[in-house]
Amino acid sequence: MTDRTSLESELAAFMGEYERANNSHKISRVMPFIAEDAVYWFSDGSHRGIEEIRSAIEKTFTKILDEVYEIRDLEWPVVTADVAVCRYRFTWSGVVDGEQRSGQGRGTNLIVQQEGGWRMLHEHLSS
Repeated sequence: MTDRTSLESELAAFMGEYERANNSHKISRVMPFIAEDAVYWFSDGSHRGIEEIRSAIEKTFTKILDEVYEIRDLEWPVVTADVAVCRYRFTWSGVVDGEQRSGQGRGTNLIVQQEGGWRMLHEHLSS
């Protein structure tokens, strides 16, 4: 059995890698973090399954140029060897329609062990 501190450290590293993948603006780097049957809820809509999620993320990469996405205040209310729930605050900044913009919000993720590693099963971001 793995202790909670070790799991939290492993999961925090996973979230850090996910953040860096998003900041690469390369969909090929982001998709391995997401489960095939995931559901993502964003402020502008809900997306079910890997293809809908891929499309939504690609749209964001196209709309917000040079985006920097940052996860802060990460908390782990639920952690087991197979399932974890985190909540956090996020910020973003980038160029939208030629103007520098930024925003912030809250996130909640359900992360599961799948295919030999951690995968996002659900992400809920709200501003």
